[in-house]
Amino acid sequence: MIKNIIFDIGNVLSDFCWEKFLEERGFDRAMVDRIGRASVWNEDWYEFDKGVYTDEEVVDLFIENDPEIADEIHKGFDNVEGMVRLRPRTFPWIKDLKERGYKVYYLSNFSHKAEIQCPDSVSFIPEMDGGILSYKVKMTKPDPEIYKLLLKMYDLKAEDCVFIDDTPRNVEAAEKLGIHGIQFKEYEQVFEELEALLA
Repeated sequence: MIKNIIFDIGNVLSDFCWEKFLEERGFDRAMVDRIGRASVWNEDWYEFDKGVYTDEEVVDLFIENDPEIADEIHKGFDNVEGMVRLRPRTFPWIKDLKERGYKVYYLSNFSHKAEIQCPDSVSFIPEMDGGILSYKVKMTKPDPEIYKLLLKMYDLKAEDCVFIDDTPRNVEAAEKLGIHGIQFKEYEQVFEELEALLA
């Protein structure tokens, strides 16, 4: 029986809208893609979310991937306010689940910079029963250890939990540990799959 719902944050509870964010800073589509290849689409982005390096060191890693656009990368990532934005359905969704007696947790690859500069995007955290932001534990999904840590921290049984994430490999990692998994594609699909598990 499901007792606990574990949520990813980016593109589940909040929008990780980095492309729109860069376009709003004046970059054309070609430059947005080029910045993306040096940062968000690069393995170095995991270092951002792990919190192992300082914010400045992470930006330097992105620049190493494409030194010709150093100025553009600075313009994009020296301040990330607006890069992650709260979704309007988040608070009602959490409230409904809690009123029905479920515990709700978060497990997200999330940088310290994003938490500080996009505070509205994580404003629901005080309403939840606990969770992990990756930078605080120096691990990211899909490393199985971060899932195990969440279970241990809150004394949760894997089979009593369902994990919702937009990234398939993160869902698969949870399922390998015995946690029920749902890949977030759209709200109607997630609500339907979740309610089927909770029934």
